[in-house]
Amino acid sequence: MAKTADNNGAENQPREPWKGFLVRQRNVDAKRDAVLQTAAHLFLEHGYRRTSMSDLGRRLKITKPALYYYFHNKEEILVECYRLGILAIEGLLDKAAVSHGNGLNKVKAYVEAYTKAVVSFDFGRCVAMLDDAELSAKTRREVRNLKRKIDMAIRGYVEEGIRDGSVQPCNTKLASFALAGAVNWIGTWYRPEGELSPDEIAAEFATLLTQGLRKAPTAVTAAAHSGVEKSAVKRGAGARKS
Repeated sequence: MAKTADNNGAENQPREPWKGFLVRQRNVDAKRDAVLQTAAHLFLEHGYRRTSMSDLGRRLKITKPALYYYFHNKEEILVECYRLGILAIEGLLDKAAVSHGNGLNKVKAYVEAYTKAVVSFDFGRCVAMLDDAELSAKTRREVRNLKRKIDMAIRGYVEEGIRDGSVQPCNTKLASFALAGAVNWIGTWYRPEGELSPDEIAAEFATLLTQGLRKAPTAVTAAAHSGVEKSAVKRGAGARKS
């Protein structure tokens, strides 16, 4: 449904990160990043369960022992993909200056950043799409704790909006689940070659998903606003006469 130059991450990343292993000058950190980028791509393409360490090694053109030098197992790789997805969302939030404005504006900024991460980065899509049910109990707790950061952040902004009057009173837990769930679903239909860009999808989703939270003005507020407008009109008319 959208188009983007590169669905693997930052603009300066190679389209096929596993090719980095063919360059001897690449350092350990860069090769580790290539493992993660390639793993995220394979997890999304074939599913976490159907992707083996052997598959990853073949794609990277390295042996399994060489692959285990960077990560102990597949679960460790998945947790790191989740962590990088959360970091991508937080990085976009920093750029959006989410600390400014009322609670509703902060919810909108968070939803927009989360959406942009899902449609622009494989790590962001991992957060939204990969099922953690098949993981070991310990790893599942780690992954769910990372996911919980999203729900808690959204819930905190909704609560702030209720306090400052920009959000109508509601069940904040359900609101955060509904918002995050709607964004997560994007991963099932999003296509990089579609008509809309990631920025366009993110902006539209943020607007659509926060309209239901906006607190409608009360009759008193509306009357006061109308009175201010009438006074302004009268002052303007008086100024014209003089």
